[in-house]
Amino acid sequence: MPTKKNANEKPPSGLNVENWVSLYSDYLYNYATYRVNSTEEARDLVQETFLSALNAKDRFKGESSEKTWLVTILKHKIIDYYRKKSSSTIQESIDGNQIASNYSDYFDADGDYAGHWSDNARPDRAYNPTNQMLENKEFYEILNRCLALLPQKWAAIFRLKNMEDVETDVICKDLNITPSNYWIMMHRAKLQLRQCMETNWLGTK
Repeated sequence: MPTKKNANEKPPSGLNVENWVSLYSDYLYNYATYRVNSTEEARDLVQETFLSALNAKDRFKGESSEKTWLVTILKHKIIDYYRKKSSSTIQESIDGNQIASNYSDYFDADGDYAGHWSDNARPDRAYNPTNQMLENKEFYEILNRCLALLPQKWAAIFRLKNMEDVETDVICKDLNITPSNYWIMMHRAKLQLRQCMETNWLGTK
């Protein structure tokens, strides 16, 4: 005989759709705000995330938590956001050989640590971000203010690589830039951010 369904039983997907807004909207909004530095854009991205998730709810396999699944969708929305914003910006034409000559004092040029700070140029430990600092609201607010001072494409590259952990080749493809241009813009962004953060973050400590 068929059994009566429990009124509180979740749908087969395991999703709690009716409670998404109350459970996750604040977290998703804060997550997006820190990454696009615009409250209006962040709201739109969260709304788009809920809409996309609703349309895809039948494909949810339960391999991750509901929250993690929604954050993954939001991450893709953020990547699309930067892709669209960068599509009309002018690409810098830079000789890749300039990287070694202009930035050899600051960044390792090759090996496993290519693109990372060189030993003699590492930022002050009080500035150098750690997982704990990245949870610090004040740190994020200053970081976003400093990112807002960068050219749009530089900021997009930095955010996608360091905040969304997008692979370099994917960033180059999505933002329509060459690997040489990617590295030179990333290096310039890091140098300007370092100066801005050391002045504003360390100045408050």
